[in-house]
Amino acid sequence: MQVHTAEIQTTMGGLDWRAYLPRLLRFWRTSLQFRTVAITVVLSGIAVIVIGSYMSISIGNNLYDTRLAQVQSESNNATSIAQQTFDNSQATNDQVVELDSVGLAVKNNILSSVRSPGSTSMGLLRIPGQQTDRIMTSVTSTGFETGLVSQGMRDAVAKQGGFIHTQSVTLAKGEPGIIAGSLITVPSAGLYELFLVYDLSDAQTTLNFVQNTLAIGSLALVLLIGAVTYIVVRLVVGPIRLAAETSEKLAAGQLTERIPERGQDVIATLARSFNRMADSLQQQISKLAELSRVQQRFVSDVSHELRTPLTTIRLAGDVLYDQRDDFPPATSRTAELLHTQVMRFELLLADLLEISRYDAGAVELELEPTNLVRLVEDAVETMRPVADERGSDLRVVAPGGYFEAEVDARRIRRILRNLLGNAVEHGEGRPIVVTVDSNATAIALAVRDYGVGMRENEIGRVFDRFWRADPSRKRTIGGTGLGLAISLEDAVLHGGALEVWSEPGVGSCFRLTLPREHGTAIGSSPLELPPDDTIAAEEDERA
Repeated sequence: MQVHTAEIQTTMGGLDWRAYLPRLLRFWRTSLQFRTVAITVVLSGIAVIVIGSYMSISIGNNLYDTRLAQVQSESNNATSIAQQTFDNSQATNDQVVELDSVGLAVKNNILSSVRSPGSTSMGLLRIPGQQTDRIMTSVTSTGFETGLVSQGMRDAVAKQGGFIHTQSVTLAKGEPGIIAGSLITVPSAGLYELFLVYDLSDAQTTLNFVQNTLAIGSLALVLLIGAVTYIVVRLVVGPIRLAAETSEKLAAGQLTERIPERGQDVIATLARSFNRMADSLQQQISKLAELSRVQQRFVSDVSHELRTPLTTIRLAGDVLYDQRDDFPPATSRTAELLHTQVMRFELLLADLLEISRYDAGAVELELEPTNLVRLVEDAVETMRPVADERGSDLRVVAPGGYFEAEVDARRIRRILRNLLGNAVEHGEGRPIVVTVDSNATAIALAVRDYGVGMRENEIGRVFDRFWRADPSRKRTIGGTGLGLAISLEDAVLHGGALEVWSEPGVGSCFRLTLPREHGTAIGSSPLELPPDDTIAAEEDERA
């Protein structure tokens, strides 16, 4: 049960981190105020740490240097007292001197003369290997540990006896300390090393207090800098945030939104300039919208008004066309031209009306489940006579899959007619392949020709209204110049995409991709652009 509880706690802790980290990153990216305060606090913290570390090291070195100077002074004084005591005992006593008693007296004199803030211990150690008349027993005070003195220091004191040698050590309780060593000459007993141990815990306590004070002060300073930065940034970022929100509302179409103007500072100047810009944009957009409405109304009205005389002209033209065999050759040819141009004029009017509906946003879909393979086959059969006249062979390739989709069949059939007509027009009598395929989310059809193709700069304009890659090239199958533009509008209306690929001398391919269910995402298209031509090649081999 304990293991299970621990696992739950670990999992919960991991989930918390994984859940909050993306939010924190997103908040970092989206909040200028948070980012500015965080960067200021971090940089201020780094600066305070550097300055505090420098001050702490400087104060620590100063305390150590001051204490070291005191230690050297006291050690020099203790060495003088010890040497003087031994010298006086020899000068005033012609008999055998009790050296051990003198050594104890030296210890007492030294300990009483040293006025160190910390506890002090001493040791008077004989240098080994000496041949003397007498030997004085080494003298140590309470708390002196011989192991604290390194062999290197003993050798340095023995070789350079005229100097005070010091060494930093760690005392028994882990407290810092200093050992000072010097050389003493004991009459008739040889050379001895005098070591004094000084406890630096008082200096360490002072340094700890200074470091804690610096740490608390630094933390308070960083927090204060963060608070001041937050207040200042809030004063600056607040109006900027308001301007951003107002800009988003303007972009969403709420053209009456404005920034409140307060004061005479830079922010107020920005608000006034922004509001003047918004007023100008609103006026221009209103003018453009009105011009667009006038244009749409004009196209729609003209198209409707032209239908009545066009109907009369068509009826009269049909009568003349039906009786063209009875006319002279020139009159008969005129009747045929009249019939052809009236039909083209009627198609142009229909396309103009359709474009005006798209421009006015008055187009609605009539969706129904449709088998696109059947629809493609019907469209191909309709265009086959025209293709046969141009020498182009129409082929349908349907590898298999889910071919039923929720579409407006009339509009998709119109797209196919436009794409097929464009392929026949520019296919140079070569084969035209229509490929249909689908996946679980999308269905696609592609019309591939092997004609003249287009250059890269022409591909970007292929869906423009009334645009032709070659203006000198005459339309031979009665196109109006609006077919591809209307096809693109139909594709977008379905939530799909109409894309084009082309290379000069290789041909062109138009790919229409639609969602299987209206309103859902397409994902990836079932067909490549251009489709793989190996399928068509295999059909050629089988044929």
